[in-house]
Amino acid sequence: MGQRWWRHPGASRVLRTGHGACPRRVRMPIVLSSAARPAIAGAFATQGFVFISLTTRLPDFSDRWHLSEIELSGLLLMMVLLAGVGSVLAEQLVKRSGSATLLRSGLALLALGVPVLALAPAVGVFVAGMALYGVGLGVVDATSNMQAVALEHRLGRPILPSFHGAWTAGGVVGAALTLLTPNFPLQGAAVLALVPVLALLPVAGAFVQRDHGETLHADAVVVPWRPILLVGAALVIFYMVDTAAATWGPTYLDTTFSTPSGLVALATFPYLVASGVVRLAGDGLVARWGAVLVLRVGALLASAALAVVVFAPTWEVAVVGFTLLGVGVAVIAPLSFSAAARIAGAAGDGLADGGDTPGARQARVDAVIARFNQFNYVGALLGAVLTGVVGAGNLRIGFAVPMVLVLLILPLARAFATGRQTWTSSTPTS
Repeated sequence: MGQRWWRHPGASRVLRTGHGACPRRVRMPIVLSSAARPAIAGAFATQGFVFISLTTRLPDFSDRWHLSEIELSGLLLMMVLLAGVGSVLAEQLVKRSGSATLLRSGLALLALGVPVLALAPAVGVFVAGMALYGVGLGVVDATSNMQAVALEHRLGRPILPSFHGAWTAGGVVGAALTLLTPNFPLQGAAVLALVPVLALLPVAGAFVQRDHGETLHADAVVVPWRPILLVGAALVIFYMVDTAAATWGPTYLDTTFSTPSGLVALATFPYLVASGVVRLAGDGLVARWGAVLVLRVGALLASAALAVVVFAPTWEVAVVGFTLLGVGVAVIAPLSFSAAARIAGAAGDGLADGGDTPGARQARVDAVIARFNQFNYVGALLGAVLTGVVGAGNLRIGFAVPMVLVLLILPLARAFATGRQTWTSSTPTS
């Protein structure tokens, strides 16, 4: 027997082997993946921790700067819109620098924006800090998902749910920290900037590096936007439900029931915990049962959970409903990003052999993920507005809206079927 040639699914070039087993060199992509996974999870956890830590302190910031509800809503809208800008910037810049470099840049923006808004001597500086944080949030949001789908495709198995579980875990820690330190000086929130700084350390920042191979064919391949838009519709529905629970849940407990003032946060805290647990277990659930079945069962559970919330006779029953809701919708977002990336990555499979280079796939998938991330902000805005406007006189009616809309996941789940069929295929991304 002569020499043999072997291509690793995550490699950008063919590696030559001699007689017998493949040499150690061909296992390097797996070593990279195992090192990258905790780094990427750390980026997700950092984003969740800082975001929830800040949003749970918004009433304190509002009191400090004497902001009305309309002014505070305007600031939040500004932050969401600038996060969208950050995501668009990531889409454009990733073509030149890669998602690993941009993720580090986004984390640096978070580390800079947080102390600016926390230590601001004037309201204008506070607004500037919020703006800086918003742009960084969008960059981190887009590039962390690019990194996650890149690693998922290199490993060839579903891992997006556990990454989003890391975000939720970070959020739970952030919410718990706020609850445990109610009298902590607001300026002390500046120390939150230490978390993204830690995520920038060389050891923690072992992100997946992009293949700088030829990208000539990236623009020549037409991305199948129709199935991606169907998956995006599911992401919009998730964030509508998620925002309704996070934004209006505490208000619902406060205005609809005689809930003790110190316990209204139970609308969101158990929701986050339940969602985090299911996301961390979601990799195995999806690998065993497939995305379509997991999504449909979750949608039915979520609708039933919201029915418990809407018709709850007491606040305790409503809390149970919010907890079950976290279980039902937990994996919609990660599976949406995963499916969008796989659809985009497979778009060039019909080309002649060698026509779709790893670099072309990287460019296509990165662009799709950055653009796909916009569905996040669309859903968040719609969820906050629809629930509040429809439920202006009675929030029970407001929560009936997501109770019905989440059932749209049942037909949309078919768009996720492609994902389960291609776990063994190679779609390297950056």
